Amino acid sequence: MRWLTATILILIAALVLRLELLAYAMYVLLAALLSSRFLAQAWAKSIEASRRCNRLTAEVGDTVAVVVTVRNQGRLPIAWLLAEDLLPHQALIHRPPNLELSGQRIRLSMLGGRAEKRLLYQLKCNRRGYYQLGPLVVETGDVFGLHRRYRVVTHPHFLLVYPPVIPLEGFEIASRRPIGEVRMTYRLYEDPTRIAGVRHYEPGDPLNRVHWRATARTGSLHSKVYEPSTVVGATVLLEFHEASHPRQNEPFRSELAVIAAASVANAVYQMGQQIGLVTNGRDAADRIRVEGWDFDPHTRRQARQSASMKERSDRLQPVMVPTRRGAEQLRRILETLARVELTDGLRLPQLVLESAGRLPRDATVIAILPTVTTETVVTLQTLKQRGFAVAAILNLHDEFDFAAASGPLESIGIRAHHLKNESSVSGICRQFLLR
Repeated sequence: MRWLTATILILIAALVLRLELLAYAMYVLLAALLSSRFLAQAWAKSIEASRRCNRLTAEVGDTVAVVVTVRNQGRLPIAWLLAEDLLPHQALIHRPPNLELSGQRIRLSMLGGRAEKRLLYQLKCNRRGYYQLGPLVVETGDVFGLHRRYRVVTHPHFLLVYPPVIPLEGFEIASRRPIGEVRMTYRLYEDPTRIAGVRHYEPGDPLNRVHWRATARTGSLHSKVYEPSTVVGATVLLEFHEASHPRQNEPFRSELAVIAAASVANAVYQMGQQIGLVTNGRDAADRIRVEGWDFDPHTRRQARQSASMKERSDRLQPVMVPTRRGAEQLRRILETLARVELTDGLRLPQLVLESAGRLPRDATVIAILPTVTTETVVTLQTLKQRGFAVAAILNLHDEFDFAAASGPLESIGIRAHHLKNESSVSGICRQFLLR
């Protein structure tokens, strides 16, 4: 715009001063500017693109193939076109990266009229997560570089990579609180909503216990037999506040916590018991911006920012999967664990305060903690005093750190178990079983 304004001013001055040669040069420059501007706008509007992925859900170790096709819908050939399929920055910065890229996701080329070009690349999934693939950002302009146009020309795809599940040895996960189907030698009380059978009436049985249908059918009084109420299943309480996870240990310790949570959930599901999840982490889907993109950005940086994922989230609510049974329940938990990310939202005491009213008391609360503070001890003790069965898994590598952190928990009757590395995940339940 400044070039155009300067050219017009010089042209007016040349006409006033009757400088024919300068005026002629300004006419030529003005024609070049206008034609370049027209061509840049026409080329930018004629670009269309599409993306194909061979899968949008994957396991760790799988490879995802991506094909992006860029087409010129106009008849005019495009002198140059720079196309880049965006990938999230956080997925590429670690070593090894969360998504290991091979192939070409950035391309600079000419594009003839009604022609198309393709970007082919593959992504190896090294860590679980919820990743935004795309959108495609294109840049074009005139051959002189005077006018450039930027566009976001495709919608993104979202790749969900599930966390790995390690088979657990044993079936017990909390002190005196079995997860498997076991014979109860001590019945605390009977649940009148769960009828186990019918027996003959005994003196002293209340009238509301009499089974009238069996009585009418047999001609003698019969009473109902109820199943005992027991504590079965678990609710995983995953501490995922970023202040509790030292940066020098990331992303390895937080990934280990997610692997442990997924493995525990899978083990409880295999035993046919109820399982749930509560965490103060951030759901990656909450921070993905799908609407409100700037489809007419003026710089490449604006184009990239308008199409990228949000780095922050204002969410101050716990992420919860209610404690239930079934295969669908396990799938929901694994999907939530795949998307969960460290955040600066709720601390552990606030998380428990927000979610305690929705936690069932017939399931063990398994707290996976990266550190133990005074607030942590008080919070878990409060849960225990409210009638919850509580167990702790401490995500610490050093033996001395684990000893120092487990002491306060042991003093209030909460058994702590050491999550040292990935190989120790399968032995956690075995420790409970042998004890």
